Amino acid sequence: MLEKPAATDYPIHELLQRRWSPRVFADRPLELHALRSIFEAARWAPSSGNGQPWSFLVARREQTAEFEKLAGLLVPGNAWAKKGAALMLSVAALDRAPGKPYRHSWHDVGLATENLLLQAYSMGLAIHPMAGFDTVKAREVFAIPDRWEPVAMIALGHPGDPNDLPEDLRPPPGGKLPGLPERRLGPADRPLDRGGLRRHFGGRGRSFAERGGRPLFFVSLAVR
Repeated sequence: MLEKPAATDYPIHELLQRRWSPRVFADRPLELHALRSIFEAARWAPSSGNGQPWSFLVARREQTAEFEKLAGLLVPGNAWAKKGAALMLSVAALDRAPGKPYRHSWHDVGLATENLLLQAYSMGLAIHPMAGFDTVKAREVFAIPDRWEPVAMIALGHPGDPNDLPEDLRPPPGGKLPGLPERRLGPADRPLDRGGLRRHFGGRGRSFAERGGRPLFFVSLAVR
C-alpha cells in the first residue's frame, strides 16, 4: 500500500500515524476471515453503558445483488468506492430501549468504526469511510426502521495502484487538486455471530455456519 504518514506535531502510535483513506482498490476478492477479524475489532469498541448501538450492513462484491444495493446509495463523487471488494453501511440505534433515547449513539458508532478502520489498516487492507450517500434511499432499500439512523458508508478491499484512479482524482505532478487536503491525495462481551444475518432489518437470516460462510449481510450485535 502507498504510505502517506501524517506529519504529526507530537509522537503518536505508528498505526495512527500511517492510517489514511485510499480511494483505489485491487481487483481481488476479500477473504471472509479478514472480514470477521475486522468486525471482531469493531465489537470490542467502548460504548456508553456497554450499549453497543452499532450495526453494519455489509456485502462483498461476489454477492452481486446486495453489493449493488449498497453501491446504489453512493453519490456520484464516491463512484470510485464501487471498485472495493466490500461495501458497508453503519447504522446507529437511537434508543437503548423503547422510550429511552441513547444520546451517545453516533459517538459510539464512531468508536466502533475507528476500531474497524484501524484493524483493517493493520492487516494491510485499504478502507475508506464516506459521508456521501443517500440516507433516504438507504432507509427504503434496507427497511431501516424509525429510531435507527444510517450513519456512513465504508469501502474496503486490497490496496490498488494509484495510477488506476480516474484522471480527475489523480493529483497533477508536483501538485494537488484544488480544495483537497494534501494527505488525501496521491499514491465486548457478546460473540460476534450472535447478531445473525439479515437481508434487511425486518427479517432474520441464518447464522454464518448455516449459510456456509457466505453471508448476504452481517448485521452486528444490537439488532434483534
